[in-house]
Amino acid sequence: QVQLVESGGGLVQPGGSLRLSCTASRSIFSFRSMAWYRQAPGKERELVATITSGTRTDYADSVKGRFTISRDNAKNTMYLQMNSLKPEDTAVYYCRLVTTTLNNYWGQGTQVTVSS
Repeated sequence: QVQLVESGGGLVQPGGSLRLSCTASRSIFSFRSMAWYRQAPGKERELVATITSGTRTDYADSVKGRFTISRDNAKNTMYLQMNSLKPEDTAVYYCRLVTTTLNNYWGQGTQVTVSS
């Protein structure tokens, strides 16, 4: 079983930046995909960004040009760099790992609040 722990959330002003981290309890060198999701109060959980084992990335239209997903295999960590943050980005952000054996793991979430 893989444990995922998110960190880096917090309160930031509009236009500011945050970097979220998702650290796995074991190596993420072998995986199918990793992704960041977010869920705002009263809203459905939505996919924000995805990175595959081949490092291909995909982004939701709402965050293209502002967010960057990446990973560091040596640190067993995935990142979401968030720039030019907007109040609409306020949500709980979750990381997700899908292994090569198609097991699915979720982190506990980290709160991001964008407000002046």
